[in-house]
Amino acid sequence: MKLTVLLNLLLFCHVASTVKHSLKYFLTATSGVPNFPEFMGTMMVDEVLVGYYDSNIKTAELKQDWMRKLIKDEPQHLEWYSLKCFGSQQVFRANLDSLKQRLNQTGGAHIFQRMNGCEWDDETGEVVGYNQYGYDGEDFLALDLQTLTWTAPKQQAFITKLRWDNDKARLEHNKNYYIHRCPDWLRKYLQYGRSSLQRTERPSVSLLQKTPSSPVSCHATGFYPDRAMMFWRKDGEEIHEDVDLGEILPNHDGSFQMSVELNLSSVAPEDWRRYDCVFHLSGVVDDIVTRLDKAVIRTNWVPPTGFPAGPVIGVVVGLLLLLLLVVCIAGLFIWRRNSNGFRPANTGQ
Repeated sequence: MKLTVLLNLLLFCHVASTVKHSLKYFLTATSGVPNFPEFMGTMMVDEVLVGYYDSNIKTAELKQDWMRKLIKDEPQHLEWYSLKCFGSQQVFRANLDSLKQRLNQTGGAHIFQRMNGCEWDDETGEVVGYNQYGYDGEDFLALDLQTLTWTAPKQQAFITKLRWDNDKARLEHNKNYYIHRCPDWLRKYLQYGRSSLQRTERPSVSLLQKTPSSPVSCHATGFYPDRAMMFWRKDGEEIHEDVDLGEILPNHDGSFQMSVELNLSSVAPEDWRRYDCVFHLSGVVDDIVTRLDKAVIRTNWVPPTGFPAGPVIGVVVGLLLLLLLVVCIAGLFIWRRNSNGFRPANTGQ
């Protein structure tokens, strides 16, 4: 369960926005989690994975071509990240061991995480920075940049809060980084990755149904980026009852697909026209709206006929074969009698 929480945090929830951009870092130390690195870090720009590091590979890997171009122009940038990752690995390992000792946890799986970064609104210029820690899937500490103090939602974190509140130099460093340096780097990344990060591709949307009694699936495929929303409406209002939203899945060409199902078992046929499916893609003003119409639903279902075709055909073929066999036997019997000297009777007087 804890590992699931970890993976969910790494994937993070996509929030559709047309003007806000983000630079986020996820750092994770683990203990007692089999087949998982003891430390890993990821960097994401606008929810796109840009860099990765873990304690097994011991090096920072770049995941986007535009980031490789930036590093080629500024090699010291990668050196800074590599040193930061290696240093964080040691610090996080020590923090995790200290927490386990303080909480008297000698075994089991434990996870210590940090999510930090900034958001920048390219229309208003507003900057929001954040630095949050979690332990075993629960909030542990969070930095308040307004008051330059740490908040501790858990009693176990109060000792750490007091110690970090007294580290004034670290607090000032955090304030400068999240309010100034982080958004400066974010704007640089957006400049290098503009063609990739800000491209949009609208999907094709279809209504699908397996059988007349199955839910109707509104399916969108071929969209980019994966920051998208999809939902059903009734009379123009979004609905959640009898709706099943699927995950966003990757296509082989780098685009994405998703679907949302609507159960119509309790809906009268004349009320279908009150429903429509809406697809919203981040960065695109116009939504794709598909009205529920039985005439446009695609299906592979074939209605059954009154009589089963297979058995009828089998009976007809069987009768024809039997008739052919009778004719062959009768012909053979007549031929054999003629060969034994029988002749047609002479009816002449």
